[in-house]
Amino acid sequence: MVTQTKPAAKPKLYPGARKTSRATAALTLGKGRIRVNGVPLEVWQPEVARLHMMAPVAIVGELREKYDLDISVAGGGFMSQADAAAMSIARAYLDQVKGASLKERMAAYNKYLLAGDPRQTEPKKFGGPGARRRRQKSYR
Repeated sequence: MVTQTKPAAKPKLYPGARKTSRATAALTLGKGRIRVNGVPLEVWQPEVARLHMMAPVAIVGELREKYDLDISVAGGGFMSQADAAAMSIARAYLDQVKGASLKERMAAYNKYLLAGDPRQTEPKKFGGPGARRRRQKSYR
């Protein structure tokens, strides 16, 4: 007799974005492991980006030990990816907590962890090599 097992529940996905970087965190019950593109967060390089992604983990405290996070990040530079991943981590943990205390702590630490940062690069204009730079004029 063949026994059928229930398929594993799909993990809920939490998005994060910054400039052109996009991150998606998948939250599952586990032991507190966090992997970014398959690499454990504790060995992620460069260190500045790792510390930035660890900020929401430090804010939640003991809640980290109950859940595993698998984050996939693409696009942009390494700091933009770190911002996007930090946002997806914060949103994933915030969804697991009832009450507003964690949301207030995250907003007090960095308001862009939950809401996002709307700043983008300015497009290039004609008459110069960049968005603002122009050829200098000499009046002598």
